[in-house]
Amino acid sequence: MRAHEIRQLTDEELHKELEDSRKELLNLRFRVATKQLGNTAQIRTARKNIARLITVAREREAGVK
Repeated sequence: MRAHEIRQLTDEELHKELEDSRKELLNLRFRVATKQLGNTAQIRTARKNIARLITVAREREAGVK
């Protein structure tokens, strides 16, 4: 998800997406540990997506537009 797409989400949708992304990252880590994940770049993508979501959430808390 790109930053401009994330900024269009409501606060509720933003927190839901953050929760889902964290669950996805956890599942990816388990799949790596059990040697079931072939594309390990998915972990990096998931972490970056979580960082984008957190950044937008903090911007909203600080009142930055």
